[in-house]
Amino acid sequence: MKIKENDELLLNGNYNIPAENILLTSTTDQLTNRREHTQRANVFRVAGLFAGIGGLEEGFRQAGHKSSMLCEFDSAAQKVLQAQFIGTEITTDVRAIASLPDCDVLTAGFPCQDLSQVGQRKGLSGPNSGLIEHVFRLLERQKRTPRWVVLENVPFMLTLNGGHAIRAITSTLEEMGYAWAYRTVNTQAFGLPQRRRRVILIASQSDDPRPPLLATDVEPALTQTRGVHACGFYWTEGNTGLGWAVDALPPLKGGSALHIPSPPAIWFPRRRLIAMPTIEDAERLQGFVAGWTNISDDPAEARKRWRMVGNAVSVPVAKWLADRLTAPHPKFSPRQNEIQPLPTTGGWPSAAWSYKGQRSKAQVSDWPIALPRAHLASFLKRDVVPLSKKATSGFLSRLVKSKLKYEEAFRLDLIHHVENAQ
Repeated sequence: MKIKENDELLLNGNYNIPAENILLTSTTDQLTNRREHTQRANVFRVAGLFAGIGGLEEGFRQAGHKSSMLCEFDSAAQKVLQAQFIGTEITTDVRAIASLPDCDVLTAGFPCQDLSQVGQRKGLSGPNSGLIEHVFRLLERQKRTPRWVVLENVPFMLTLNGGHAIRAITSTLEEMGYAWAYRTVNTQAFGLPQRRRRVILIASQSDDPRPPLLATDVEPALTQTRGVHACGFYWTEGNTGLGWAVDALPPLKGGSALHIPSPPAIWFPRRRLIAMPTIEDAERLQGFVAGWTNISDDPAEARKRWRMVGNAVSVPVAKWLADRLTAPHPKFSPRQNEIQPLPTTGGWPSAAWSYKGQRSKAQVSDWPIALPRAHLASFLKRDVVPLSKKATSGFLSRLVKSKLKYEEAFRLDLIHHVENAQ
């Protein structure tokens, strides 16, 4: 039957229906009913543990899903969640939760302090990252388990202590009957000028997790040469590393080598300027709207905002994942010669999967897609904040005493900034 010209039918778009599964009708009412039914069927109820300021959950919301419960221990982050997820139950301590609400997706960006390269490196035995045990406790108690479990953390957990953390997490999931897949993804792939690599792990007792997470891959679209591009770096470093990023910022962090939450700095070669982005642009660099964490007029709260934003999951990453979880996928059938067993000792690769008794490394990059990305200098919408003379001098002193490689033009502009800073 022919569809009227004014009948909208989106195939493989917002409604995620394969074209061959759609029955073409001749009336607008029938099409509307089908769309509404499909939308309801694809709306996930999300429960979020270790929600932070809601990066994972906001990404799922932008994809059309709804959070029913969010759990976060940090009091400042709780206030952000209360302001941004009005009507959603906010709980404060994962250890006190007796059971999860009925949900389709459980998200858990569990604490990274014990798994981070700059953290305590205690692994899952640490008091923070070890809280993931409560994710498994709650899943075991759930009569109707979520269709999807989504975990997020730093890539260093794949190699810390010979990969102990990722082995323990995946083994526990397998013992509970879950298939799983994980992949390291880069925020730059999602249109943001921030080099931020994070591990996303999804698991399910009913679905194959490989197609949503591993089936798409592109060549990384990175700026190879500096040219006149702005470059991000950690002004709190300078002894053993810089965090150097061409036309991007290094990862926004909740802390630093100086044990303070602080933004990275940016070298603007054209202007011979060393400056920092505002907190509003930092929120945008994570995919939030500017002002997302602005919950108080107290200037003392600003530092908390940097910590919260630095600990967040980038929103576009979460939205991409949410879209992938509801999209139709062809069957994932790796050729036998592509199956590479995971190592029994040492760290694990940047991507891997386990399904129906098989485990394998996944040959994918950290760029599942490549969305258009603005240059760092043009992305920033607020006036940057010049780095102080004291901070610049301290960084310059550490840099020239180190064995790090750097451009002479960078050193000269640091000196110029010190001489002209207020």
